[in-house]
Amino acid sequence: MAFESKNPFLTNKSFSATSRAEQVHEATVIGHDQEMSLAGTINKTLILFLLLCASAIVVWWMAFNGLNPIVPAIGGAIIGLILVVVASFKPQLSGYLAPGYALFEGLFIGGVSAIFEIKYPGIVIQAVGATFVTFAVCLGLYRFKIVKVTEQFKSVVVAATLAIATYYLISWVVSMFTSFTPVHHGSSMMSIGISVFVIVIAALNLFLDFDSIEKGVQQKMPKYMEWFGAMGLMITLVWLYIEFLRLLSKLSSRD
Repeated sequence: MAFESKNPFLTNKSFSATSRAEQVHEATVIGHDQEMSLAGTINKTLILFLLLCASAIVVWWMAFNGLNPIVPAIGGAIIGLILVVVASFKPQLSGYLAPGYALFEGLFIGGVSAIFEIKYPGIVIQAVGATFVTFAVCLGLYRFKIVKVTEQFKSVVVAATLAIATYYLISWVVSMFTSFTPVHHGSSMMSIGISVFVIVIAALNLFLDFDSIEKGVQQKMPKYMEWFGAMGLMITLVWLYIEFLRLLSKLSSRD
């Protein structure tokens, strides 16, 4: 598979060699202006970011005016997950699903951010800053070829990502039915170390997203793949932001 991202969302048959051959034929029919471009993907990423921020701000405002932020947070997370799953099977619908994901994920982000901010004043701006700095550093390292996305690099990152997902899932299920407290909870040094490790893996996933988008442009994927690539990048950024919130909350609780 020449165009393979290890981002669980971007790993999709739309990027396979077979579908690429079909899309090259399609591109010759629909014309150059309907092919995936880097500028188009950047623009769509900005659109998704603005939509996410808009809905997050609404929930933030409502939370600080008496609304329980848990309700929109849970609802947004569930619907956002459903849209991600649908898009992974139907990337051609990404033009509709990606904006929807951004809006509902904004509800989740706004609710979660409000919960953390109420308990740890000032934590949200720190997490936002850390997320943007990490994104900028990773983009610069990728842009200037300081970090190269090789097959070995991809394999290590996807293995670590799947390990983290499996650990979180098992911990969540076990804690639901027992009194077991996962080791990543609390503010122990072990818990903080785990958070740092997860943040590093989330950041490494950004390199895979950049690589996937770049290769999609090179292979002249259909225009709707701009939305698909932008959606994948937003998923990673949301994950990174949440992990920064968790880490900063653990550090704050130790003060």
